[in-house]
Amino acid sequence: MRAWVLLRQAGIAFDEVMLAFTDDGKPAGAEKYSPTGKVPVLIVDGQPVWDTLAIAETVAEMFPEKRLWPEAADARRMARSACAEMHSGFQALRDAMGMNIRSRHPGKGMTPASRRDIDRMVALWAACRERFGAGGPLLFGRFSVADAFFAPVATRFQTYAVELPAAARAYCDAVLALPAVREYCEAALKETAFVAADEPYARK
Repeated sequence: MRAWVLLRQAGIAFDEVMLAFTDDGKPAGAEKYSPTGKVPVLIVDGQPVWDTLAIAETVAEMFPEKRLWPEAADARRMARSACAEMHSGFQALRDAMGMNIRSRHPGKGMTPASRRDIDRMVALWAACRERFGAGGPLLFGRFSVADAFFAPVATRFQTYAVELPAAARAYCDAVLALPAVREYCEAALKETAFVAADEPYARK
């Protein structure tokens, strides 16, 4: 979702290749495009760029006019740190509250460990907004890579009806209102494929 939302919201054209997931949660045929056999992967001039963070940095470098990172150096440092933390952390939240746009499971997945991850997430968002969010409703005011990185979290909080402080709820609402996020979610609601490993609370 992150790479797709980043490109679409920024107005960067790309061709999308849909890969079906197998029952064990692996994308079938991904090895044709990615040396890791994972998605997402972006092909640029025949060369694969795998991993969402690498894709984001590549796209920002290719399209500097899109201003995908904040312009101020201190804001960029914080945005990169926030994305890296999201990229490598919050494992308890990921495990307990799997992303599932088309279902609603209020209260599911709330454990002491996932609660700690949620509290850290809320604190991180608050720090970004307080320091750099004056220019708009997103983490650094206007849309940036950071908002694409946290879009899947906003959908999780909606799926599991997570109670949030007003400021965090307002940020989630702003992310979910982004045209690219709405488009992605609308497509997800039409999806019929089911991978049990990715939807622990859903029934086929």
